[in-house]
Amino acid sequence: MSSSALPTLTSRQVKEVDALCEERFGISVDWLMEAAGWQIARFVGQRAAVVCGVGNNAGDGLAAARHLHRWGRLAGVCCVDPSRLRGPAARELEALQKLGVEVGADLHLGGADVIVDAIFGTGLSRAPEGKFAEWISAINESKKNVVSVDVPSGLDADSGVAYAPCIRANVIITLRLPKAGLLTLPGRVVVAEIGLPIEAYAAVGVVVPPDLFEKGEFLQL
Repeated sequence: MSSSALPTLTSRQVKEVDALCEERFGISVDWLMEAAGWQIARFVGQRAAVVCGVGNNAGDGLAAARHLHRWGRLAGVCCVDPSRLRGPAARELEALQKLGVEVGADLHLGGADVIVDAIFGTGLSRAPEGKFAEWISAINESKKNVVSVDVPSGLDADSGVAYAPCIRANVIITLRLPKAGLLTLPGRVVVAEIGLPIEAYAAVGVVVPPDLFEKGEFLQL
């Protein structure tokens, strides 16, 4: 499908839709995170290293890691700082650890055919720094295939500005709807349906075709 045929979401609208889902439609962020992780894991058909930041994007990655572990496709999972995870993301970390899966605080990519980039999501508005920047650079230097969750880490989801450093993703699996900044990027973008009602989009002024995912939960732009 042409990207011009699809509505897009800003980073502000992502937060508004998530809040509406919980407050008006009874769909919690925990549920959406679990659905996102399930879709990411289903899409990633190879042995994967999951690399997480400290926000809800990390929670999506941790949920995906739990499913990949169950299916025998998890090479490893690491998080920039597990102690900074809060709310639903912290609960995803706890669920993974209860399975005996170690979540390291150091970057390890060995044994992976693909890297799942879950470092930054739609909220980034400046260049990554410190350990975040180091990990992004190391992933790029690894020359491994990368699947980014929602947006490549280091990209401004609204403007499309790629800060330095920014993940060079082979595939971007964007959740809910495309983000405006993705339309400026070359490469493969796949939209994954995670169960948000079209009524929640309508409440923030975004009109979604009711048959958008009629042929499946993944839509390639």
